[in-house]
Amino acid sequence: MVIFLILSFTTLASQSSKREILLSEIEEIRNSSNFNSKDTLYIHNLIALAYEYRFHNLDSLYTLSQKNLALSKKAEYTNGEISSYHSMGGYYSDKGKIDQAIIYFNKAYKLAEKYENNFLKVRTLNDLAKEYGFKGDYSKSLKWYLEAMEIAEKYNYKNSISIINDNIAHLYLEQKDFQQAMVFLQKSKAVHEEVGNPVFLAETLSNIASTYADMNELDYAMYNINISIATFEKEKILEWLAYCYEIKGKIYLKKNKNTWALYWYKQSELLHQEIEDDRGKIDLLNGMTEAYLNLKKDSIAEEYAFNAFNLSKKIGLRSGIKNSTQNLSKIFKIKKDFEKSLWYHELYQTTYESLSAISNEKALNMLKTRVEYDQQKQLLIVENEKALAKQKIYIYIFIIILFIFAIITFIVHRNQQEQKKLNQELRNKKADLEQKQAYLNELNQTKNKLFSIIGHDLRGPIGAFQGLLKLFKEGEMTKDEFLNFVPKLKVDIDTISFTLNNLLSWGQTQMNGSITRHSITNLDSIVEENIALLSEIAEAKSITLINRIEPNCQVWSDPNQIDIIIRNLLSNALKFTPNNGKIIIGAIQKIKTCEIYVKDNGLGMSEEIIGKLFEKDSNHTTYGTNDEKGTGLGLSLCKEMVEKNNGKIWVHSALGRGSSFYFTIPRIQKQYKESA
Repeated sequence: MVIFLILSFTTLASQSSKREILLSEIEEIRNSSNFNSKDTLYIHNLIALAYEYRFHNLDSLYTLSQKNLALSKKAEYTNGEISSYHSMGGYYSDKGKIDQAIIYFNKAYKLAEKYENNFLKVRTLNDLAKEYGFKGDYSKSLKWYLEAMEIAEKYNYKNSISIINDNIAHLYLEQKDFQQAMVFLQKSKAVHEEVGNPVFLAETLSNIASTYADMNELDYAMYNINISIATFEKEKILEWLAYCYEIKGKIYLKKNKNTWALYWYKQSELLHQEIEDDRGKIDLLNGMTEAYLNLKKDSIAEEYAFNAFNLSKKIGLRSGIKNSTQNLSKIFKIKKDFEKSLWYHELYQTTYESLSAISNEKALNMLKTRVEYDQQKQLLIVENEKALAKQKIYIYIFIIILFIFAIITFIVHRNQQEQKKLNQELRNKKADLEQKQAYLNELNQTKNKLFSIIGHDLRGPIGAFQGLLKLFKEGEMTKDEFLNFVPKLKVDIDTISFTLNNLLSWGQTQMNGSITRHSITNLDSIVEENIALLSEIAEAKSITLINRIEPNCQVWSDPNQIDIIIRNLLSNALKFTPNNGKIIIGAIQKIKTCEIYVKDNGLGMSEEIIGKLFEKDSNHTTYGTNDEKGTGLGLSLCKEMVEKNNGKIWVHSALGRGSSFYFTIPRIQKQYKESA
């Protein structure tokens, strides 16, 4: 049986272009005039780069992980520390040093638990469970998987749920319980089909194909592996593609089509030269040994069998030792070297019996762990119900006492309240008059601001439009001459439309007509909508818009106000970025807040302009790189709306070096979710 690839939360994409992009962004940050090694965006990109080196260059993974850990501690960047410990665990896992991997995954888990980062808790629990599975402690492995599953289901982390289901299926495959393994794989497949991510679905389908191959359901196995191969070839994900080619080779091997089996094994072997995945390579080497034996090419088979045996000893994979020693025993028997054949057969038999005995014990321990886990869960539910019932009794008693006290208080103080009533009414009327006076003053200021903007920024484009129409109507301008002005008129009309939208939003906030309604807000979808909305302007200036917001990045805010903030910041960046420029929008998720940034490589600003940028009564107008004109109202509106959503906004900029606008929004906390 070939062990299928165990899923991790690390992105397994060998895309050199992605590494190059990250390296370019890191270099750009380093070269900025205000570079600081404590910049969380800089550390975040270094961590992403480290993960990109996994399965490709383990030495680079280790070096970067150590550097990232030191920088994260210095910057007090908790998520960075957790991710750095996690990548260190991945390094030792791939080196076959399971105990050291467990140490680092434990450090990541304890830190995630301390700061209540539930997503990172799920990720580290999954990897801890995976390492205990490699170690052979299936009972502890299943326990950690079940705990990770409970958190993932509670917070509806769908991708995490599917990954954990795949990995639990692997535990059952170790017991050759194919039916139970298929139950978990089908659960994982259903989640991926609901989410709609083709890469994650292909990962699960490849594991389903491997299981069907072990069950000798070869047609089903071939159907699923072909779907997976098509997806991974399109996305150029080498680790999974190498695994899929190996599975396809295994299917042909079981069909006794050894030439075809070797063809697909060799495709996998070529990809393994580009990646570092010793566990997967052992199954490939053993499969190629069997194919060459079947073709009577014993000397080639012997070479692959020895490679599999030595690599299995290196990382301590007993299933690999079992398969390779069985093949070596057959090879030396064919060569009539019965002494060596017997030696490898005895080693095979010892390993097989050890694995069989351990397998039976592990199966019982897994069942015991599952039953104990369910019993503890049920006991906790019963205890909670008892505590709630007891709490309700205390609440009822307290309410009765409070009611009696309220009646007594009402009777005692009724007369005093009557006497105070008139004085209170007078105070209320005075307060109302003062409040109305202040409100009228604000309305008057708003009116002056509106008329100023209408007179200053709207009357000009509209007057120009009227003048052109008059000239055209009176015959003083030909049709061709008029059409030459159409592109400029479109820009003016778009500017008027954008200004009116900002004007209405700002007017509402100033006249207490805009209410902030907090809800769970998906940042990625809002950013994608605004990029689509402003794509025509970006294309006209050949500006590249890059979205670095992660999927399912959610905050607790008013989605309409966040939409206005994002649109104004992107519009400003487009206005002040020259042709062929670049604008990046991304987010860094911290413990309690999400820090969103919009970076451009445009004109930049002086300290004097930055000081006036967010002033409420500022009417400062600046022209863009293509003479685009604004009201100076957008950033004032952004500041008001960010503050209404319990955040803050600021900017880093320098003349000729571009600008970076930052604002924070609270992340979804437990209490927010309950209220939602």
